Amino acid sequence: MADSKQDDFLGRGWSFPPTFLPDIRGVEMTEKETDINRSLQILLTTRTGERVMQPKYGCNMDEMLFEPLSTSTKTLIKDKIRTAILYFEPRIDVTAISMDTTNEPEGEILIEIEYMIRGTNSRFNFVFPYYINEGTELSILTTDKPNDI
Repeated sequence: MADSKQDDFLGRGWSFPPTFLPDIRGVEMTEKETDINRSLQILLTTRTGERVMQPKYGCNMDEMLFEPLSTSTKTLIKDKIRTAILYFEPRIDVTAISMDTTNEPEGEILIEIEYMIRGTNSRFNFVFPYYINEGTELSILTTDKPNDI
């Protein structure tokens, strides 16, 4: 029981996307390290200005999506991530950010964030797959009606 009180500061929050559970008549919750990982996922996929009540929240990773993967682009991506975490995830300190560019020809890089939880000095890592699935929104453009052109 002492352990649960010791790491209460890690927090507890709604799962993302929010999942409502009828058996408990409530929302599925995440806590501790899982909550931090979900928070990082949300932070890295949110554009600045997207949240009305927190307009500075986000990372704008989508701005870098079609940039050539040069050394300066990699440095800029790492800086964006480090700065966003510094301002919006106070529970952790980033110790290293690295990129696995093995699948770069397929348009995917894996960004590994190594971090330490401030209150416990526990070390963890979070891997963020950074890519775009081309053509995922094509269903919006198709209709059952033939073109009249």
